[in-house]
Amino acid sequence: MSEYQTPKDRAYTNALLNAAPKEASAFMNLKHTAERTDGVIPIKYRELMSVAVALTTQCAYCIESHINNAVQAGATREEIAETVFIAAALRAGGAVGTGLMAMRLFEEASSASK
Repeated sequence: MSEYQTPKDRAYTNALLNAAPKEASAFMNLKHTAERTDGVIPIKYRELMSVAVALTTQCAYCIESHINNAVQAGATREEIAETVFIAAALRAGGAVGTGLMAMRLFEEASSASK
């Protein structure tokens, strides 16, 4: 196998959706609801949030889709760049936050082994 993830994988979209129709329907409904254009949060901000989440989950398809949507909604290069760094900082912060839990678990494991 020469590559793991490729745009050619999109050819399997219907196979995935048809293999689990109830779950796929629920997911697609949630996706469409979250991406609606009539919400209180303007579409550009929805898309910038979507870009940030896509960056942290590292979903290449989501990054591509939401970058395109953000550009169509009027996002600038600078807004995308700031979004990248905000997502990076929060992801790093998440590691620190779970690091606190790791320290507690270490203390508990150390105390239990004495």
